[in-house]
Amino acid sequence: MQRWLIFATGAMGVLSASLLLPILRAQNAPSVWNSDSPNWTQAQDEAAKKQKSPAPRRDLTGTWDVGGGAGIGVFGAKSMPSDGKPEHELPFTASGREKFLANKPGWGTTEVAAAFVNDPVDRCDPAGLPRADLFELRATQMIQMPKKVLVLYEFQQVWRTIWTDGRELPKDPEPRWYGYSVGKWEDDYTFVVQSNGMDERTWLDNGGRPHSSDLRVEERFHRLDRDTMELTVTINDPQIYTKPWVALDQIPLHLRSDEFDVREMICSPTETEEYNKTVTNPVATPR
Repeated sequence: MQRWLIFATGAMGVLSASLLLPILRAQNAPSVWNSDSPNWTQAQDEAAKKQKSPAPRRDLTGTWDVGGGAGIGVFGAKSMPSDGKPEHELPFTASGREKFLANKPGWGTTEVAAAFVNDPVDRCDPAGLPRADLFELRATQMIQMPKKVLVLYEFQQVWRTIWTDGRELPKDPEPRWYGYSVGKWEDDYTFVVQSNGMDERTWLDNGGRPHSSDLRVEERFHRLDRDTMELTVTINDPQIYTKPWVALDQIPLHLRSDEFDVREMICSPTETEEYNKTVTNPVATPR
């Protein structure tokens, strides 16, 4: 069982209560209404019965939620999971495959035991882009301003800026965890974002897929109606992959009410240290 389930989902029934106490203390906050609530399915059914209202023009504002665990890509990008199926085999270049095999994820076709995982997120490094979309896509708040869109993610409590003032992406960007993003409206209901400059230390997804400094990410936010928006994410990195590939394909995001409470999900170094002390290190030490 990999450590990631502890930080990502807070559900590790196979471990003892005493082991999980520090983690559960952080995650079992007072009951709030969000996508992890037990009545989530009932709420979805009730929402589906309501008559769909048309989407407002050129507007992303609100709290959006995939819900029901659909945004959690445990085995890698939702549309291309690292599950060993031929149709999900990525078009690696020779150097790309070498870099992929150097990563040691806790899930997927190159999975290793928890003691040997070298996932940067396990050390509390930022997930970065596009992993923010491809692994723990939970409640996401979007705020439109005159010259930019702010995106606030539940996972790791981070934010990024998408510039909408007509500027170009930087030609020789200084690497950033979440890169640089510019966006524009393709039509009244489709907002297209281009990003570059992502730090090479980040992985694309939970399956350990790598990227280079040449990575370009395209996100398409297509609003179907007032309460539903679809997200498509395309990866283009000629150093690592011989052709672009779709990592998320029209995954639905649902608009939540203004009262929707976004829960806290923060990687805690002290909890990581406790996990290593009680689980990872004992497993790595021969008995």
